[in-house]
Amino acid sequence: MAENWTLSGSYFEACNCEVACPCTFLSPPTKGDCGVLLAWHIEKGQSGTVALNGLNVALAVYSPGHMLQTKWDVALYLDERATKAQQEALGRIFGGQAGGEPAALVPLIGKVLGVRTVPIEYQADGKQRRLRIPRFAEMEIVAVPGQGGKDITLENLPFIAVPNQTITVAKSKRLSYHDHGLNWDLSEKNGYYAPFSYKGP
Repeated sequence: MAENWTLSGSYFEACNCEVACPCTFLSPPTKGDCGVLLAWHIEKGQSGTVALNGLNVALAVYSPGHMLQTKWDVALYLDERATKAQQEALGRIFGGQAGGEPAALVPLIGKVLGVRTVPIEYQADGKQRRLRIPRFAEMEIVAVPGQGGKDITLENLPFIAVPNQTITVAKSKRLSYHDHGLNWDLSEKNGYYAPFSYKGP
């Protein structure tokens, strides 16, 4: 019997599309393909008896076309501070084997490029989010100011890794990723951040 699990915390992403990313509206990417880095900071988490509080996870995704019509290449990054039991739990959850929201992405994946255990630095400061994986990735986004300086938010997006959440629209100050033959160095492109809450199976 699969273990029950729950995760909640902070999520953010950045990609190569213009703001706001058309992929989340079921449209083709801005420039024909989509490279996106997703990041989760787990504030509270439990898988069976294994606590997952305070750990970070990242997922790099490359889609050569419309994200619902082409298969993705993906690479998963797990927090090196995790114990073996925690790494196994995170690998099952974010690999889709444990059910819940991450499992919905599995049919879209064509190739898993790899799973690495790495140092992952996550920072949230007001309207900014930052992730750093030494040697491989750096991502920093800041919310786009709306009317009166208020956040621009989206709800009920049809395609997003954090369903049923209010999404804040952001723009990247930097998105750099170099691993598995993928090389991105971008800025001033789309970003989103939101709380997240997942559970399974």
